[in-house]
Amino acid sequence: MSSERCSAPHFGANEGHSVIHRVDIEARMRALLAGHGCLDAAAEALNARWGTGVQKGTLSRRASGELPWTVLDVIGLEDALGRYPVTRMMARRMRSLEPVDVIAASQAVAKEAGEAVAALMGAALSATPAQRAQALAEIDEALEAMRMARAALEASVPRTAAKVEGTA
Repeated sequence: MSSERCSAPHFGANEGHSVIHRVDIEARMRALLAGHGCLDAAAEALNARWGTGVQKGTLSRRASGELPWTVLDVIGLEDALGRYPVTRMMARRMRSLEPVDVIAASQAVAKEAGEAVAALMGAALSATPAQRAQALAEIDEALEAMRMARAALEASVPRTAAKVEGTA
């Protein structure tokens, strides 16, 4: 094997593409951990799902950023709670690569904004770290829906211009 350093391509912010940052993933994963109540319960959920020997110390190191999260961690913690913040974030990333029509974008804004308002109210009433983290995640999703709606509107051809072109 060669001792030369591999130069990986740079994947930066592409125009119109949703960029996922490590801090976004880590915040959502910490919210999932908080949703389990304690690291022992989260480890038990993962071990029950995958038959592995995950311990709370490993989860603590992952939550601190010392170790990376695995796909099995994401799936196991999300499935155990029935909440899918990391999966939804990744799905939005893929949707950002596809053209979106203005009507669909409007529907997404309404949905995500409603979820954000509900999460904000829940966080205001309970103020648990898990609900605060969930509210922040929902706000991020609503903001992303707004960005997608803006991009869809900017990319759309105005109906009046389309009619004028079609009648000539």
